[in-house]
Amino acid sequence: MQSPTLSLGAGPDAVRAAIRSGEWTTQTSGLAPGYTQANLVILPRELAYDFLLFCVRNPKPCPIIDVTDVGSPVPQQAAPGADLRNDLPRYRVYEYGELVEEPTDILHRWRDDMVAFLLGCSFTFEHALVEAGVPLRHLECGTGVPMWITNRACVPAGAFSGPLVVSMRPIREDQVDRASDISARYARAHGAPVHAGDPAALGITDLAIPDWGDPTEVRDGEIPVFWACGVTPQAVALQSKPPLFITHSPGHMFVTDVPIGQLV
Repeated sequence: MQSPTLSLGAGPDAVRAAIRSGEWTTQTSGLAPGYTQANLVILPRELAYDFLLFCVRNPKPCPIIDVTDVGSPVPQQAAPGADLRNDLPRYRVYEYGELVEEPTDILHRWRDDMVAFLLGCSFTFEHALVEAGVPLRHLECGTGVPMWITNRACVPAGAFSGPLVVSMRPIREDQVDRASDISARYARAHGAPVHAGDPAALGITDLAIPDWGDPTEVRDGEIPVFWACGVTPQAVALQSKPPLFITHSPGHMFVTDVPIGQLV
């Protein structure tokens, strides 16, 4: 549910407090305007280097915002007062490539050998698109941005390999270049689109059936525009099948203390 006590203008501390208390349990798009939101990946130390290398080789879907010390749930650079075990609305827990749990906290899953990665999120540049007069229908409708697994492979690294995941926003034809130029400024939030136009070029057969998120109508005069997505690690977990791999639930991001301007 959405908390009546949490306004869309609330800052990161208030947002995280509402999430931690259970007052806010839904997706985070539009919350804490002006601050960076992040995707989350948590995994055992023995796999952390391989995943770090995967991020370095695939910076579009996996731009690094912060990495925690081993065993610490506190992102010291992105939000030193936060706790990644219960400051996101919902998590996903994968075991050997199987989704086994979607809890609202992972206190019971935390181990002393865990390392957490915060990765850039496209929610970060959405404010700039809206301010520039580029409307975003999922924000207007209060729905989740749609996401798909594509036919493009990421660059493998160690134990990790898998397909690129993209998010889609319908953009008016005369605004596609503007949307591309604006998002390109945010390289640590996926940057410019990876594709605009025919979804079949990405192996997407039906825009009405996303793999994650909610369907978003593409109207006459609009073009579907696709950005690399931080849900990519979840598709990688499904293919690579690590023993334990914890992420955010799609759309349920971590709100950092990092001003969006620092990512430009």
